[in-house]
Amino acid sequence: MLCLRHIVIALAGLLLGSTALAGVLPEDRSDVMYHLYEGGGVRIDGPSVLMRKQVGSSTSFVTNYYVDMISSASIDVITTASPYTEERTQWSLGMDYLRGNTTMSASYTTSTESDFDAKTYAFAVSQDMFGDLTTLTLSYALGDDTVGRSDDPLFEREADRQQYGVGLTQILTRNMIATLNYQVVTDEGFLNNPYRTVRYADPSVPRGFSFEPELYPNTRTSNALGLRMKYFLPYRAALEAEYRYFTDTWDIEGHTAKLGYVQPMGPFTFHVKYRYHDQTGAHFFSDLFPRAQATNFRGRDKELSPLTSHTLGLSASWEFIEQPEGWKFLKRGSLNVSYDFLAVDYDEFSDISSGQPVGSEPLYELEADIIQIYFSFWY
Repeated sequence: MLCLRHIVIALAGLLLGSTALAGVLPEDRSDVMYHLYEGGGVRIDGPSVLMRKQVGSSTSFVTNYYVDMISSASIDVITTASPYTEERTQWSLGMDYLRGNTTMSASYTTSTESDFDAKTYAFAVSQDMFGDLTTLTLSYALGDDTVGRSDDPLFEREADRQQYGVGLTQILTRNMIATLNYQVVTDEGFLNNPYRTVRYADPSVPRGFSFEPELYPNTRTSNALGLRMKYFLPYRAALEAEYRYFTDTWDIEGHTAKLGYVQPMGPFTFHVKYRYHDQTGAHFFSDLFPRAQATNFRGRDKELSPLTSHTLGLSASWEFIEQPEGWKFLKRGSLNVSYDFLAVDYDEFSDISSGQPVGSEPLYELEADIIQIYFSFWY
């Protein structure tokens, strides 16, 4: 179902999130990963393989294969449908081209599941300036999605997405670096979940409410401004801080803050982080509408409700192959393990599975475990 797409895309981004810096091509590298998300009745797990190889002195290619095996009995599912299983397969191919102090990057990603196909084309240009102390990055991505229904082979809807970004990275001192990013995303087309419903008050039935399909606006524009800073301490450790402000035309306003600490110890590196997120709800969200078709747009996706989340993360990496000795054709190798605990409080989304009378249901709370284990090899 579409409600899980944000989760699985985020999981993929944890491995693929690093991009080339201007003036430097990424090192030749391979990653083999297993990922697991479990919480709120949802389990997502699967493998991922990434390979990056430099060709000549100015070009680097990267490819990634990523699989999500999804089983869901989430609060959205158990209240309106039956538990289900799903598999999503994603392929990515990208290229970085270095010319002087300019790096140009292009990538193509395709994702397929039984009721959703997505294609994304992305391009970015980064330029080093002022003695390599400043890096300016411009990016653009175009997404083309096809939404279907597993129970209706004739159902097919389109959604288009465009993403514009500008980033500025500045070395402030010998120990501090900062990055400022601004991003605009425009969505147009079928933006809601074809399975999800909203509930409305209905005194004619014993439980006091009935369901009808949700209906979203067919356009959305979001803006996000983020600031990230890293300070390197004298004893090889580092402090990280990040803040992101988000707003969109659906009246969602979000604030995200993150703090982290990195500590190397011999061949090991430990990382602890805390993330806080708070947001308002969409203007068309309601936990219980007063009647059927009460408003022009209607949604009851818990991710569009007012919510607050906390994430505590721990990770460790062990570099078991080190230069200059290496091992045969391998220069370096590392084992990386991370664990995140996610807790979300939904301020206006009720847990109707509790069976309590209308208006007295407890608010829904979600707890999830996110685990990643992967090997990285440089050659």
